[in-house]
This record gives sequence, structure tokens and C-alpha cells, in this order.
Amino acid sequence: MTRPKSKYPRLTDREAEIMSLLWERGPLFVREMLESFPEPRPHFNTVSTTVRILEDKGYVGHEAIGGSHRYHAIAQASDFGGRSLAQVIKSFFNNSASAAVSALVEEEKISVEELRQIIDMVESRKKDNQ
Repeated sequence: MTRPKSKYPRLTDREAEIMSLLWERGPLFVREMLESFPEPRPHFNTVSTTVRILEDKGYVGHEAIGGSHRYHAIAQASDFGGRSLAQVIKSFFNNSASAAVSALVEEEKISVEELRQIIDMVESRKKDNQ
């Protein structure tokens, strides 16, 4: 069974950085985005081109202010979360969710109580789908 295609394909690293800025800080001009990057900062044209690509993909919109554009996110962060996690599990845990959870347990990033809550949620969904 194939999974339905997402409305939003996977983001490049640079695209993800820019989307994160827009989700966290709201509408921004390209120069404001540049100020958020650590040194060495990308070139203005690189960020500007990436933002326009995101706009072409329908993830970002803009408002013309003076002779410039202030960009805002159209896509929501929640539209990307599940796919990002799936990609991490595929890339780093041999497509095994249990291996990913085991790593969280080993690194003490998840508690026994949180695991119980996850199990309860899974069991509840199974009952709802029957």
C-alpha cells in the first residue's frame, strides 16, 4: 500500500531554515532573515532566490511594502512534521520506529510515563479503527 503524496514535498535544508524563521518570527524581509543566520551568512541573493522558490511552491506569500517584499509562511509547520520524522527514521534508524524509540530511551530523552501514554494512544486508535 503506497502512502498518499503530501501536499508539501520535502524541504531542502536551506528552505527548512527559512520556513522555520517565518514560523517562529512571522513576516520578514530578506535582510531580516539574513540577520538570523550565523556567520558566515549566506549571500543576500541566495536567501532571496530560496524565498522565491518557496513562494513558487506555494509555501510562502509576500506583501509589497515600498520597493521591497515582506514574506510570510502560508504552509504550516505541522504540514511538515510527520514527514521530517519519517525521513529521520528512514535515514538514521533503518526505517525502524522501534529503533528510533530505543535510541530515545537510551539517551533518556523519553520517560516511561511518556512511553505509556504513547502505547495508550496507539491502543485507543486501534479500537477506534475497528
